[in-house]
Amino acid sequence: MNFDENMLLMLILVFSWLEYIWELYLSIRQLNIYKTNNTIPDDLKEMLNEESFKKARLYGIDKSQFKIVKEFYSISLTSIILYNRWVSAAWIKSEEVAAIFNISPSQEILISCVFMTLVTLFNMVVNMPFTIYGTFVLEEKHGFNKQTIGFFIKDQLKSLALNLVITLPIVSIAIYIIMLGGNMFVVWLWLFTTVATLLLLTIYPSVIAPLFDKFVPLPEGSLRKGIENLASKLNFSLSQIYIVEGSKRSAHSNAYFSGLFGAKRIVLFDTLLEKYDETKKVTTGCTESEILGVLAHELGHWKCSHIYKSIALTEVNLLLLFSAFGFLFKYSLLYTTLGFPSGQEPVIIGLIVVLQLILAPYNSLLSFFATALSRKFEFEADNFAVGLDYPQELRSALIKLGKDNLDYPIYDKLYSAWYHSHPTLLHRIENIKNQIANEKRD
Repeated sequence: MNFDENMLLMLILVFSWLEYIWELYLSIRQLNIYKTNNTIPDDLKEMLNEESFKKARLYGIDKSQFKIVKEFYSISLTSIILYNRWVSAAWIKSEEVAAIFNISPSQEILISCVFMTLVTLFNMVVNMPFTIYGTFVLEEKHGFNKQTIGFFIKDQLKSLALNLVITLPIVSIAIYIIMLGGNMFVVWLWLFTTVATLLLLTIYPSVIAPLFDKFVPLPEGSLRKGIENLASKLNFSLSQIYIVEGSKRSAHSNAYFSGLFGAKRIVLFDTLLEKYDETKKVTTGCTESEILGVLAHELGHWKCSHIYKSIALTEVNLLLLFSAFGFLFKYSLLYTTLGFPSGQEPVIIGLIVVLQLILAPYNSLLSFFATALSRKFEFEADNFAVGLDYPQELRSALIKLGKDNLDYPIYDKLYSAWYHSHPTLLHRIENIKNQIANEKRD
């Protein structure tokens, strides 16, 4: 191994650790916010009591500490794998496993499928302690986990199988396109991934999602009528309204719409609907008018074409990534740095090295700007809901959802700017106030 290989490996590891140190710094800043802020913000005092605020603060502390430990584990494991050249060892092991099925080393696409299967299994196993702890200790402690051990195991196996069923064919075709080469392979690769992405987005609501959760039509009643009237008012091509039994997995709440082309569906988590205790007192969830406020926000994403804009930006990014890959993937140093002998340059390894390691700085920068753009989209969707005369309903729903989800409302500015794809609750409430004031002035 020569100096150049050492240098490249060192640069990859140095950037990985610098990014980790930066994110650790942000997490510590936010952890300090959790530990030192004990006062409910004025905008939330009417709907958030001391007990709820304390629960959210303690949940935030536990999540932050869990995140710090998990990220240290992740960066340490990645560094060990890269430093010891275990990627090339995994490839050799893949060839050995493939040989059991009479697959020769020259059949690179099939070897790559074995490699991806082993890597997926490895990642699942090494991360399983954190998955189990996060579900059955952290979420359980704060009242969110609703999964039984049997449900959890079944969920994990389904996710693993689905991951492989989707990933392996896509990876195989991508490798085939790259191996064919030619001056236009980057374009063909991009077109293929674009079609595959759109296909997955199209079939996800009706084919993939029901594999994990039960969807039932929302019964006839005032809520369904209100949603249908809202959709009709906006010319939203609504095909069905479903309730998903998310409460079997978690107590967290959500609502969304799906469908890229033609008729669309609206999905409400059953945890979003009001729940009552034995005295008929509301414990969690939102009123029907508040749910309409939430859906007005979601339909704002549709009206403002946020989904299509996000897809377009994703496709531009993919084209840039594949162009960089096309320029770099034949650079032999990328493979020898990971322990491969000279002349052995598996395509799948080139994809992983270039897209995940070499372009890591670009990916981090892009993630930051994508996060900022997402926050902008959220404000626009809120403004749309306000324009439909749902300001108070949306504000009330946001506060209730924050309370039900134990969302601590105070965040460090740097932490929020780096991580939050949604504006904080306080920022959203302030924005709603400003929109109301602007409409009054107009």
